[in-house]
Amino acid sequence: MICVGIDVAKDKHDCFILSSEGEVLADVFTISNNAEGFGTLLQTIRRCTRPSDKIKVGLEATGHYSYNILGFLLDCGLPTYVINPLHTNLYRKSLSLRKTKTDRVDARTIATMLMSDVDLKSYTDTSYHNDELKSLTRYRFDKVRERAKLKTSISRLVCILFPELEKLVPSLHMASVYALLSEFPGAKQIASTHLTRLTNLLHETSKGRYGREKATQIRDAARNSIGSAMPAKSLELKHTIRLIGELDEEIEEIEKEINSIMEVVHSPITTIPGIGTRMGAMILAEVGDFSNFDSPDKILAYAGLSPSTYQSGQLTNCYSHMEKRGSRYLRYAIFNATKFVCNWDPNFAAYLAKKRAEGKHYNVAISHAAKKLVRLIYAMEKSRQPYRTAA
Repeated sequence: MICVGIDVAKDKHDCFILSSEGEVLADVFTISNNAEGFGTLLQTIRRCTRPSDKIKVGLEATGHYSYNILGFLLDCGLPTYVINPLHTNLYRKSLSLRKTKTDRVDARTIATMLMSDVDLKSYTDTSYHNDELKSLTRYRFDKVRERAKLKTSISRLVCILFPELEKLVPSLHMASVYALLSEFPGAKQIASTHLTRLTNLLHETSKGRYGREKATQIRDAARNSIGSAMPAKSLELKHTIRLIGELDEEIEEIEKEINSIMEVVHSPITTIPGIGTRMGAMILAEVGDFSNFDSPDKILAYAGLSPSTYQSGQLTNCYSHMEKRGSRYLRYAIFNATKFVCNWDPNFAAYLAKKRAEGKHYNVAISHAAKKLVRLIYAMEKSRQPYRTAA
């Protein structure tokens, strides 16, 4: 077996090649982070190996710096192992008491780890899909949060320009309301608009829900409005609505990509009532390979949903709180998925009601249901069996 250790950096990578007998086939050498450097690495590996040799290539998970060289190695058909930097650090410390950490040392350490750690798993199509899902779901999460901030700005601006409008419609964040405010961004503009034009606009954008009656109601309110005539705020309102429209299109595009990957992954998680493709994708992406976790409790700890305990001398905390460490994205996904599942599944609804009857606060009861949900998801992903409602 031939082991290749690569310490990844932004502009260059340090590499080290070791045989299973402990023979150094290529001492630490540096390649550039470009096509020429990648070619040099491949030539060196081929020069040090025979066609019959089994090759393992290892590198640390260093965020986006490792994406390109990882893709190159996989395209070349080389089994590649992506290693957690924390594991590399612990392994290096176990080899020596000296506090030595350099790129050259790390390359040697990774190669030695590949030789000794038989439990390491190579990067597969599943790993690729997990990485893609994680990028997409986190990107969507940030876009949705950005859109929510803009919607808050819409509410603020309407409160200044036409405060009476909010009581005339079910929500300000409707296509018909956005169309109205894009065309007439303020009470003063609406008040001076011809009723026929206002009626046609509302009828078309609301798909027939609103007509002349609603248009008259809105125009009358605009004529008696206390809203301020502020051109700067009106311009800001128009631009904010336009930005929300652009974000809607971007989020829809992201969701199409998520759906296509979820069709390939074919996970049973979406068979649980209340967990759709988006929330299921987020949980799968953040957990990654379920075989990396010995038990559901490890997933809860990774999400920061396990209780923390403080004890020192005679002092012991009376109430345990969630740690809230680990992946905030996974914690968000599990917590919100639990709320939906408790609404849609009778078993979880009964469990939540039981915890509430015990006097627990709603969020505490939801956290208990979240633990139950994680245990269920863990078992389903292990067995690859769909959800079955108890008779």
